[in-house]
Amino acid sequence: MDGEDEGPHSGAMESFENLVRAEFAPKTTYLNTASTGLLPARTLVAMRDAAASAAEGQPLDMFADVEACRSAFARLVGVPAARVAAGASVATFTGLVAASLPAGAEVLTAEADFSSLVNPLHTRGDLKVRSVPLERIAESVGPDTALVAVSSVQSADGRIADLAALRDAARAHGARTLVDASQSNGWLPLAAGDFDYVAAVAYKWVLCPRGVAFLVVPEDFGGLTPLFAGWASGEHPWDSCYGPVEELAHSARRFDESPALFSYTGARHSLALIEELGVDAVHAHDTGLADRFRQGVRSLGHEPVPAPGSAIVSVPGLGHRQGELSRAGVQVSDRAGNLRAAFHVYNTAADVDRLLDVLAD
Repeated sequence: MDGEDEGPHSGAMESFENLVRAEFAPKTTYLNTASTGLLPARTLVAMRDAAASAAEGQPLDMFADVEACRSAFARLVGVPAARVAAGASVATFTGLVAASLPAGAEVLTAEADFSSLVNPLHTRGDLKVRSVPLERIAESVGPDTALVAVSSVQSADGRIADLAALRDAARAHGARTLVDASQSNGWLPLAAGDFDYVAAVAYKWVLCPRGVAFLVVPEDFGGLTPLFAGWASGEHPWDSCYGPVEELAHSARRFDESPALFSYTGARHSLALIEELGVDAVHAHDTGLADRFRQGVRSLGHEPVPAPGSAIVSVPGLGHRQGELSRAGVQVSDRAGNLRAAFHVYNTAADVDRLLDVLAD
């Protein structure tokens, strides 16, 4: 009977695949989203149109795109848009959080976490930054801990932090939490409302141009000072262009960096695509491909770093093959001697098999 073999989700899968095919046509086997995501076609068109309008002296209202991005990111992580600040980098936002801490405060981080998250905490100079293995971070929170800062997914190898345990431990000891969701936002569901601060760049898994980042802050702003507030951080920006800003925005917009408008114009469309695809569907797609690769690379005699449920797979001892893979048209990363492959919406089972075939050779 026609359709007899179709599962209950076949229609949703077809819609997912059709959306992806309409937006992406990579010319390589691109398995490097953990470094940089591919731009959807709609994003490229929007940026070209915006650039052309500016060249013609008829610039579009790209500030409206910033607000659309803020709202889209807020929906993705489940918080009100009023809690989201817009900027360009995690390092800037981490520095803002670091500046709010009293001298001598203890900050707990994971060993070898991404520099943009941890370095601003060290450069402050008068904080007690303590690093522990990722697997021990929740149990290491103590009564003296003021802040726990950790990436939800480790950039180097794809290991996923136990954020629920971390949340509970921080609450038990009265510590604040800062989660860097750069390597998970878009494919791994996250309830940002469970944490004090959530920062993320958008040029990876949510497929935006560089120059777009977000920071979720507490409703009471968590003691943050808007150190780099400019006119755009005013409650009425166009009335805040000269002299000190008399009234800062009543929302997290007071912590905005002056936005890279062309990037945000593109980002609006990338974020809309992720919403259309759905984070749960992206998660199932990405992790399914990652599991296929784990199984295949084990059959070749290599054991990946344990990271169950992650869309990033890191294989020790194979990083030196990155150049060879690139010449064969397969894009991955070499991270500390490990081959790192990242699987996202534009990848297919054929991409996984292509990677395995080159490795087998």
